[in-house]
Amino acid sequence: MTIAKADYIEGLAKGLSVLEAFDTERQRLNATLAAQRTGITRAAARRHLLTLAELGYLETDGSHYWLSARVLRFAGSYMATSRLPRALQPTLNRLALQTQASFSAVVLDGDECVIVARSAGVAEPVRHLAYGLHLGARLPAHATSTGQVLLANLPKEDLTAWLKGRSLARITPQTEVGMPTFKKIIHQVRTQDHALSRDAHELGIHALAVPLRNMQGRTLAALNVVGGPEQLTDSAVTHKWLPLLWEAARELRPLL
Repeated sequence: MTIAKADYIEGLAKGLSVLEAFDTERQRLNATLAAQRTGITRAAARRHLLTLAELGYLETDGSHYWLSARVLRFAGSYMATSRLPRALQPTLNRLALQTQASFSAVVLDGDECVIVARSAGVAEPVRHLAYGLHLGARLPAHATSTGQVLLANLPKEDLTAWLKGRSLARITPQTEVGMPTFKKIIHQVRTQDHALSRDAHELGIHALAVPLRNMQGRTLAALNVVGGPEQLTDSAVTHKWLPLLWEAARELRPLL
């Protein structure tokens, strides 16, 4: 959606960009770092940091700033009001209880995918949590099964725009960073309607994903199962996990 220039509130956009500048790499920022990460002047960054701290969204020691718990209001409001997580949660919980595995639903947001629903009630190995596979976690789209599924289901012109001029970060030695090969992977995912990622985001962790579509055929999210190599063998993927995920996707379609 494109709005008229007169309707665009630049100050609000800059303030939100300052909030988004905090991540696992930079958990604390000063005005200089915030300016570097957002592309605004140091003076503007300082004013935004001071304002966000005054509003309670940041905490500070007088020099550096970090996110406060108040920012979780946005996530809480999304989870409480969005139809998608509420529609998916019962199915994710059922799949987890049925298989003792971990399931997630993920949406695409720019360069990253965001976990919007996760199965509950199944104890997971600590290693599954090493990269923060929790609600709201943001993962690099190119290095995850869900990201590849969501990219493969973009309209071709949107995928072309996403790929244009992009460099792919190497997360592990198994992450594909060559653009020609990555394009072939996305084409294959589009053809076979699923993606299998082995060690691409975290060594020792494999994941299988399928698209979640509504009744109009639009892909709204991706559903995946995460496990170790002993769980997601080639045979298990073909005979157990893919049929299970595809059946769940069919059941969810009228609800999306």
